[in-house]
Amino acid sequence: MSFVKKVLICCGVESDATGHLEKIISAAGGFAGILLAMSVSLHYVGTQGAALLVASMGASAVLLFAVPHGALSQPWPLLGGHAVSALIGVACAQTFVNPLIAAPLSAALAIAAMHYLRCIHPPGGATAVAAVIGGSEVHALGYQFVLTPVLLNATVMLFAAVALNYAFPWRRYPAALKRQTGKDKVPRADTSDKLSHGDFEYALGEIGSYVDITEDDLARIYELATKHAQHHSAQSEQITVGHFYSNGEYGVQWSVRQVTELSGDVSNENAIVAFKIVAGDGQGTANTSTRADFADWVKHEVKQEDGSWRRVNPV
Repeated sequence: MSFVKKVLICCGVESDATGHLEKIISAAGGFAGILLAMSVSLHYVGTQGAALLVASMGASAVLLFAVPHGALSQPWPLLGGHAVSALIGVACAQTFVNPLIAAPLSAALAIAAMHYLRCIHPPGGATAVAAVIGGSEVHALGYQFVLTPVLLNATVMLFAAVALNYAFPWRRYPAALKRQTGKDKVPRADTSDKLSHGDFEYALGEIGSYVDITEDDLARIYELATKHAQHHSAQSEQITVGHFYSNGEYGVQWSVRQVTELSGDVSNENAIVAFKIVAGDGQGTANTSTRADFADWVKHEVKQEDGSWRRVNPV
């Protein structure tokens, strides 16, 4: 790797497999989305308020039209992120007179709320702050600001994204509309050989639209998923009648199961495992599960020594 490439990677400049058509479509979508959002905002909050609010919608436009399949770009993050952030922003503006307290507090609470509501949408932080420092026209709206113009703007942007992206099969929005067809499906690859960085770069390029993940991150995800699959397979193969297994949890969720019977082909993930719970949650009861489900539950094999349950072959 050349020195220049190393410097670019350190600065966060990753390779870009996105084609020219994709970039042009993204720009056209951003133009249409902001044109509509600007019209709505000017009508409800005037020039000053629109300047701040459209700034957050501009950030949303980047996500909706440049990264339409990203998790942060989907309808619930878009609508929920803006709505809850606007609600928090108005509440902070009405509670705290000093904007030096209200503005940062609104952003912080909006971030926390979006986390818990599973609707993280970065532009929501700007919407929360706009509710605080948007000026008299924004403040005069009170909680009406949440519905008009914020939710109305977000809804307009949503429909614009659905309509524009629908014309291009590889960009269908929301992401759930982009289903694999028979032509798109590929046979399961033989993963016995480790994939190279170039393989991941090629795969990202074949997707067509921009994907918000680097080749290195994708390679790391693949490595962890492969390791988990191998661990799952090893656990599944080692389940033995008469042995004891724990889920490795703490407190009331901890339990130990003893396998009493294995039915069917033990190499099949759907083989039935019969067990009784000998300690912890559900002690004294018996049940069955598939071999695959049992392997998912197992953390490690245990044995009883001096009245305590200890791991077998601890690492």
